[in-house]
Amino acid sequence: MINKTIDLSYGSGGEKSNLLIKEIKKNFNNEILNKMDDAGLFNLFNNKLVFSTDSFVIDPIFFNGGDIGKLSVCGTINDISMMGAKPLVMSLAMIIEEGFSQNDLLKISASIAQTAKKANVKIITGDTKVVNKGKVDKIFINTSAIGIVENNIDISASNACEGDDIIVSGNIGEHTSAIMMHRNNFNFKTKIKSDCNLLNGLVSDILKVCKKIHVLRDPTRGGVSAVLNEISQTSKVAIVIDEKEIPISNAVKSFCRVLGLDPIHMANEGKLLSIQPHKYTEKVLQAMKKNPLGKDAKVIGKVVKDKTGVWIKTPLDSYRKLVSSDLDQYPRIC
Repeated sequence: MINKTIDLSYGSGGEKSNLLIKEIKKNFNNEILNKMDDAGLFNLFNNKLVFSTDSFVIDPIFFNGGDIGKLSVCGTINDISMMGAKPLVMSLAMIIEEGFSQNDLLKISASIAQTAKKANVKIITGDTKVVNKGKVDKIFINTSAIGIVENNIDISASNACEGDDIIVSGNIGEHTSAIMMHRNNFNFKTKIKSDCNLLNGLVSDILKVCKKIHVLRDPTRGGVSAVLNEISQTSKVAIVIDEKEIPISNAVKSFCRVLGLDPIHMANEGKLLSIQPHKYTEKVLQAMKKNPLGKDAKVIGKVVKDKTGVWIKTPLDSYRKLVSSDLDQYPRIC
């Protein structure tokens, strides 16, 4: 590691985040963790199970489109779903700052319960800690989940192959834009709503029409850019995406234009990338479009062999390399 201390850029989801994770992971070397998927896949009594955990420190804790409670369920359930798993059970742990509003805690708890019910999962264990004022910012939440995978499904970030198509399920950049607008009190006429949502239903619709999906990933921290770079490195393939085909709402385009941001690096909490052989792409795309969370889905790129890394084709038909960003202008986004 370059620095002796950790700064906010190490939590951006970019190259510094990857560097930090690699340093930590040296102490926990095993074949399951080394795949670096959104959840760990393991076998138990002839069942394929996945396990994932995530911590949520978002600021603000209430935002347009959700709150830290809804996010804490969606985030972990979505990680399980990106392995093609049906979620079964969850855990819930909360670290609460002394002086935190009991009414806000009850609102967050109700939001967790409602979202878990929508995901059809039970929260079966948990933990609560209260710390001195100033030792945590309001409330931090950790959730973990276990899911089960059908034996004929094999989804992993290491499975992308030459010729595969890449689909994104809808407009990107909405979550980061919504959080930044709320946090900074920007006086925009248009209120952008976070896309925070459960993706297990959309994944189920995809798998009904195609069991041969190679990769599913939800582009959270670091956005589409970070996820595509991770897939490229893990699968040892090159990826080319078409900038004209990336779905972005007009409101997010305007917001990003004013602030000089690029949506491709921005976090999403209700979108996924699907990578599958070309012959299945149309079936997957149509299945997505029939689901409200996939109505704006588009094919944005392809896995290729004649390049290395991730490249973006510009509207001028030139190519530029797409690298993960270490920008720390929106920490605590999830």
